[in-house]
Amino acid sequence: MRSRVFAVTMAGLLMVPALAKSKDKAIPPYILAARTVAVVIDPGAGIDPDDPRANQVAQKDVETALMNWGRFQPMMSAEGADLVIVIRRGHGRLVDETISDSRQNNRPGVINSSDNGIGLGAQHGPQPPLGTQDGMGRSPQLQPPQNQVPQPQTEIGGVEDSFMVFDGKRARPLDGVPGWRYMAQDGLHPHNVPAVEEFRKAVAAGDKAAAAAKKP
Repeated sequence: MRSRVFAVTMAGLLMVPALAKSKDKAIPPYILAARTVAVVIDPGAGIDPDDPRANQVAQKDVETALMNWGRFQPMMSAEGADLVIVIRRGHGRLVDETISDSRQNNRPGVINSSDNGIGLGAQHGPQPPLGTQDGMGRSPQLQPPQNQVPQPQTEIGGVEDSFMVFDGKRARPLDGVPGWRYMAQDGLHPHNVPAVEEFRKAVAAGDKAAAAAKKP
């Protein structure tokens, strides 16, 4: 019986990669009206021992791409930001052993403009609580307390890179439905960051649709 349940469960999980390759086309008004954005690592994302800084590098790459775009002003903390973008590097494997560490979002600086797009300044505190779920809408056990010692964990899913945009004005942004999302292999590829380019196209289309709707 157990083997049958396991087989059914794995069959369902194997469908995740095909379903995950997606990008939401409609842009809600709160995204079009936003001016500030915080880029955070998914609270449920573990650290890959083979590439321990993958999520942090992706976070900086997304911030740089946003800064170069100029539409939104990146902020270090999610507190007070109009939008919260939750990113997560995929592992390329359906099931992966990672290390839980909620301190990935505790960053030693603030974002400033620079010739390279991003600069770090003075010390800044940890991120405020973002919700009772992670960016994928999964259960809170994937979010270890801030004082928990890093420990091994098994991640199921997360094959592809994830880029999700939440309403930062909500008390707990991640408990809401993402206003836009993009999930694809190498969606957070270093430096060119395809997810940000797709988001830029979606926002431009949203601006165009909003302008058309205002015409008599």
